[in-house]
Amino acid sequence: MPSVTHDDAPLLADLMPWSVAPPRLGRGWPTGPDAASLKARWDALLKAEGPDREALFEPTRARTLRSAVGQLPGQPGGTERLARAAGPCPEPVRVLHAPFDEHWLIPDHRLIDTARPELWRVADDRQIFVAETAGGAGPVLIATSLLPLLRPGRIRPLYRRPDAEEPNLAPGLLEHLRERLDRPVDPADVLAWTLTAVRPDLAVPLTDDPGLWERGTELGHRLLWLMRRDGDRPRLPGGRRPYVRAPLPPRPLALHYDRDEETLHLDEGRISPVPPEAWDFEVSGVRVLEKWFTTRTAEPEPGTLAAIRPATWPQTWTSELLELITVLALTAEVAERRSELTVTSRITAAELRGAGVFPVPETARRPASVLDHHEEGPEGQLGLI
Repeated sequence: MPSVTHDDAPLLADLMPWSVAPPRLGRGWPTGPDAASLKARWDALLKAEGPDREALFEPTRARTLRSAVGQLPGQPGGTERLARAAGPCPEPVRVLHAPFDEHWLIPDHRLIDTARPELWRVADDRQIFVAETAGGAGPVLIATSLLPLLRPGRIRPLYRRPDAEEPNLAPGLLEHLRERLDRPVDPADVLAWTLTAVRPDLAVPLTDDPGLWERGTELGHRLLWLMRRDGDRPRLPGGRRPYVRAPLPPRPLALHYDRDEETLHLDEGRISPVPPEAWDFEVSGVRVLEKWFTTRTAEPEPGTLAAIRPATWPQTWTSELLELITVLALTAEVAERRSELTVTSRITAAELRGAGVFPVPETARRPASVLDHHEEGPEGQLGLI
């Protein structure tokens, strides 16, 4: 990341002032890497009755089968109490379950202890969520187009309203940067620079050097593309692309990396070449590839809904693994290039205070009022929130 020789760099909490604590599910079974399994879990829950349904649900203080909650914003889930619920499973949606690991989630408010409705209200195909990691080795921030479930850090949407309206930036920041850099600057540029420049203490050195800004935002936009994985699929150059060299077994149990051969072993299955940078890639001190594999192969407790899962390793998981290896290798390359940037001429927090950008008004730290329609409340009642 860009080096800096002072302590007056603006804080992320001031540059992107509205933040939300991450959602808390309270139970693991409503999410998983396989959408069909989630629908089967829902069906099993609703087929059970009385105490059996209660045990399968895994109640907490926040959610039981008798909890009365409203509809999850933007989702079709029901609002009758789960103790007497019937009907098909709400269509699972894609979420970011862990860094670089996309899962599916049953989007039903009755299944989620703390859903953070304010995040769901601004989630659309133009939104970018920024999630803080837990520190340690690896990226300080993760960006995603999906609703993030990452804990424990705060989540900052880039936009405060749907359709990319009202950027979640300190009021006046864009105008000040445009004036100082003498070039157009949009919200995604600020986020791109932030991903490139952010320090472990969540301070973000800002440069007033147009050339450095251009190089930094170029790297940041590449990080955004790799982390969001939308549009064209990332590819390593020919000769470096990972392939399945030996078929994966129906249910692999062990993962091993051969550094000399650059080969990833899933029992007797083999994938290569796998660059060492992809295998070594960590977030918060946890190796991403190992965590990804463990999430899909760890034995759940028998008799629970989480135990309903694919009988064999799906082909889609192999495709996702190949893409993940590619993304991690390319992201590691960008991280190396970030270390070459040095901020010498800077825009300090003191300068932003002098320009009236700081302190940030308290209204910018609270969610915007985005509701222009009624949301269904408990038991089908309508209420404007």
